[in-house]
Amino acid sequence: MITFNAVTFSDIFKSSFLQNITEFSILDTVIGMAFSLVVGLFVFLIYKKTFNEIMYSTGFAMTLVGLSLVTTLVIMAVTSNVVLSLGMVGALSIVRFRAAIKEPMEIVFLFWSIAAGIVIGAGMIPLAVIGSAVTGIILVIFANWKTHDTPYILIIDCKDEKAEEGAMELVKQSVSKYLVKSKTINDAGIELTAEIRMKDASTSFVNRINEVNGVSGATLVTYNGEYMS
Repeated sequence: MITFNAVTFSDIFKSSFLQNITEFSILDTVIGMAFSLVVGLFVFLIYKKTFNEIMYSTGFAMTLVGLSLVTTLVIMAVTSNVVLSLGMVGALSIVRFRAAIKEPMEIVFLFWSIAAGIVIGAGMIPLAVIGSAVTGIILVIFANWKTHDTPYILIIDCKDEKAEEGAMELVKQSVSKYLVKSKTINDAGIELTAEIRMKDASTSFVNRINEVNGVSGATLVTYNGEYMS
């Protein structure tokens, strides 16, 4: 004969599963999450301050704050229970991320948020605060420290060699430095690609290049190091 014993709320709270969590503290959790939020917002502000690309992603910036909070929560749970830590390692090992990283600096901010969350979750709040402050200052300094002029790529379409010579002579007079990257010759004429460093922010010389007899077009684009000729 099978008998069923009634389960009360008292029995639930006396469960061995709940009793395994012996080091949980609401105050420590609130303090840790608060510092994690502050550090995450600091990472967010540094990312916004040092961002110098064209397309700013608000979603990625907010992800930095979320990563800091979630990582802190996970590390707190792991440090409070040895059994849970082993299960967490197995669960996180099957996680795969498909989001493409567009800029190398984004990897730095992602690891910064995760590292801050790990350190805060482990209880080393001063280390997280001091380390984040030093990292942020260094990133701001290097972001505003330009060691060279912005490079540009100039593409000129010429009908013949005479037009090419006239265009390049004008380029030599208008820019501070130039370097021919590629030269393509076909039935339509000559396509010349050069990396240039301009003397100032003015781009009116491109208009004058286009007015050279035999030049059918001139294009100026920012060079980010990924140009494929």
